[in-house]
Amino acid sequence: MTEQFKRNIAFKIRIGDILLGKPIFDNEKFINLELGERKISRVNIIGNIVDKYESEGEKKYYFFTIDDGSGQIKLKAFGDDSHKFKAINQGQTVSVIGVIRNWNNETYVQPEIIKEQDPKYLLIRKLELEKKRNQTIKPAEDKAEIKALKDQILEQIKNSEKEGGIDTDKIILTFREASPDMINQEIKKLLEEGIIFEPRPSRLRYLG
Repeated sequence: MTEQFKRNIAFKIRIGDILLGKPIFDNEKFINLELGERKISRVNIIGNIVDKYESEGEKKYYFFTIDDGSGQIKLKAFGDDSHKFKAINQGQTVSVIGVIRNWNNETYVQPEIIKEQDPKYLLIRKLELEKKRNQTIKPAEDKAEIKALKDQILEQIKNSEKEGGIDTDKIILTFREASPDMINQEIKKLLEEGIIFEPRPSRLRYLG
């Protein structure tokens, strides 16, 4: 029983990381998401509900879209239990514990619990996970390595121009081998050098 519980821990994770995970199947049956060395089947996420769909007719189900700044994912609640999420509405900040599912090439979360939270918890969770990553990743000391990271960040910002820029969160998720502190430091240097600019906080665009 203990082993089963350990295997099904609800990982605190950002949505962008879920979307980066590799779905693992066994005979076409979805098993879990692989993210680095972690095998994830349940998650604990915090985000804003940006969309809600309620089915009509006898078969009740609710679809929500949740966004935490790093990405968006669907929450899909089916069957008799789905009525407990009726009061959840667009605009709310919520914490969600649920099971990862994948169907028709779409990864989504089947919620067990959705609980409304104060919006400040979204930032608290983001900082908590960035701090954890800063502690687990060894800081780069090699100047060539740091310069390579800076060049890669700049390249990503340049390539995002057609989308009107890129959020800092997305860059932090892309370069998983570097700590958030180091990425923020290199972004700050690019801003100071006038190579990039911020049209709004945490949104980056190429200036050249």
